[in-house]
Amino acid sequence: MNPQELLRIVDSLHREKQIDPELVIQAIESALVTASKRQFGEEADVFVSIARDGGGITATVNGRSLSEDEIGRIGAQTAKQVIIQKLKEAERDARIDEFHTQVGQLVTGIVQRTERGVTIVQLGNVEAILPRSEQIPGESYHSGSRVRAIIYEVKAAGNRVKIILSRTKAMLIQRLFEQEIPEIAEGIIRINAISREPGYRSKVAVSSSDQRIDCVGACVGMRGNRIKNVTGELAGERIDIVRWSDDPMVLIPNALQPAEVEQVLLCDMIGRAIALVNEEHLSQAIGRYGQNVRLASKLCSWDIEIMTAPELERQIERAMEGFMEIEGMTEEVAQQLVEQGYLSYDDLSVIEPDALMEMGGWSQEQVDAIVEQADAKAEDQEIAEEERKYQEKLDKERRATEELDKKEGRSLPPPQIALENLTEDAVELDNSLTVEPLKDPPSEGELQDGGHEILPAVEPPKGPPSEGEQQTGGNA
Repeated sequence: MNPQELLRIVDSLHREKQIDPELVIQAIESALVTASKRQFGEEADVFVSIARDGGGITATVNGRSLSEDEIGRIGAQTAKQVIIQKLKEAERDARIDEFHTQVGQLVTGIVQRTERGVTIVQLGNVEAILPRSEQIPGESYHSGSRVRAIIYEVKAAGNRVKIILSRTKAMLIQRLFEQEIPEIAEGIIRINAISREPGYRSKVAVSSSDQRIDCVGACVGMRGNRIKNVTGELAGERIDIVRWSDDPMVLIPNALQPAEVEQVLLCDMIGRAIALVNEEHLSQAIGRYGQNVRLASKLCSWDIEIMTAPELERQIERAMEGFMEIEGMTEEVAQQLVEQGYLSYDDLSVIEPDALMEMGGWSQEQVDAIVEQADAKAEDQEIAEEERKYQEKLDKERRATEELDKKEGRSLPPPQIALENLTEDAVELDNSLTVEPLKDPPSEGELQDGGHEILPAVEPPKGPPSEGEQQTGGNA
């Protein structure tokens, strides 16, 4: 192996592929050791060193120095293989660096093929994959068709780079809004939070830094043109535009629209919000299969419960009866607890001991005894209570779905939503990506902008047929 030729190749790799010469030389040394052990035995004590200034190779096996001929026979092919390997790794690393900067960005590609549910998409001169789990439910992709998605993940796979796309993340909606709504791209309107069940429904909370610009109206656009472009890209996914507020007392009613909320009760300690509605708006507030309240909870980062006033009264009565069974509890403290939203034994386990001591004028020992009793009773009632709440929730969602189906004259299957996703927080605007569930497809032209429906134009009825038109079906 010519030392000068070796140094020239290493220098060329450094200049053209930005590969550190030291890394290449170390890799060649390591490869020469491996090759020598294959020739002289795995137990052989092999040492190889390449001079950084002149490129000369020094090698010993079991203390015996190898001649230039022996080194040349071993080294020529080995160096070639190492250099080829380093070239492939350099190209892979360059691709990874290129696409790492695009994670979370919107890209457009051409569908090449679909293999066992995984769609291969051509992005320029590289291929990306769109896994089944990142596809909008019900969508199909045909070879040669255009598809838009965000780059979700970039990682090395051997000598290749693996680019994973997603059409289910909330970030896709944000990027589409930025593209379709100039005020968002310019920073006048801000997307504060997004909650999404891909392919079914999403809620987007927006605010404006310019009071002269209506953030909801700007997102919807003239005759709904802007929002229609976004929903069209998402296979008709229904999108609710919600006016953002830092005050949860304002934000929660906005997020539950089109239902009208009469009152919101907050329990800060346990992150619960009780939204009171009348019976007429109960089905709208809950939504088909609980979708509306579920999305609103994620958007606001509050555990929202929908109740009517009579339901809340029954809950308070049960809570008062339960609290009064605890030895040492007074009616005054029990009343304060339910007024602050503590409605079960479990809720008492999260209340600050200092707050409970202040409420009842109790000592630390008395508070500990009360909490201990509450924990024991909670364990006894946990299974029965959870079953009752779960069944009550299912009954509410079923009634709401039946009422909405009756009003809209349709019946659709429930969205398939993983239980672990039901408590995920809304996606805050921090360029983070989140994973979310499924929707109830809207009828054509049905859009929601915080309670304002945008309906398709209705074709006017035709007038009476002309005299010539009356002769049909061969009756002259």
